[in-house]
Amino acid sequence: MAEKDAELGFKKETVSKLLSSSFKEDKTRLSGDAALLMAELLKVFVQEAAVRSQKQAESEDCDQVDIEHFEKILPQLLLDF
Repeated sequence: MAEKDAELGFKKETVSKLLSSSFKEDKTRLSGDAALLMAELLKVFVQEAAVRSQKQAESEDCDQVDIEHFEKILPQLLLDF
C-alpha cells in the first residue's frame, strides 16, 4: 500500500506549468520546492475531497459517490483549505 501512495500524486512539471500560466509578469519564477509543496497540497486536497464525499454518500445511504455528494461538501472543503 505504501508503494501505491508513493506513485499517486501530481507531477511537479504539471503543477509548475499550471502555476506559471497564471503569473502576470514574465519575471516571476517558481522554485522546485514550491512546485513540490503545491503538488503535495493538491494531493491532500483531492484525498480529503474524496473522503468527505464518501462520508456524505454514506450519510445518505448511497452505495456510490456521485457529483452531488461532492457538491455538498465543496463549500466547507474550500473554507477549510
